[in-house]
Amino acid sequence: MPSHFTRAACTAAALAAATFLVGCASDIMKNYVGRPISEVIIDYGPPSTVLDLSRDERAYQWRKVSTNVVAGSTSGEIKDTRRVTRYEETVTPGYVEEQECFYTFYARRWGQGWYVTSFRKPKLECE
Repeated sequence: MPSHFTRAACTAAALAAATFLVGCASDIMKNYVGRPISEVIIDYGPPSTVLDLSRDERAYQWRKVSTNVVAGSTSGEIKDTRRVTRYEETVTPGYVEEQECFYTFYARRWGQGWYVTSFRKPKLECE
């Protein structure tokens, strides 16, 4: 069983990593503001949804689903009683984890094309 010091160190490392990663997707999205929406499409493929918000304004949305396999584990310990020594095993099964993220750009028609005006910041786990 981990000590309180080990748990605190792991928590601090996780928070530092999360702080480092915050803003990654938003920073990339910010670079498209003022540029034609066609540049986003060229870089990331066609959007999964295009929504007309008004005559000259649209929302373009990309959906990304990530799947990760989390491995299971087995641990055990030896238990001594008055009569017998036995080994108790604990099994934690693995599982599949799915993360769904949406990336939305807002665009306005200028002349013959559509230009990115802003974006919706993705949820934290999608940054």
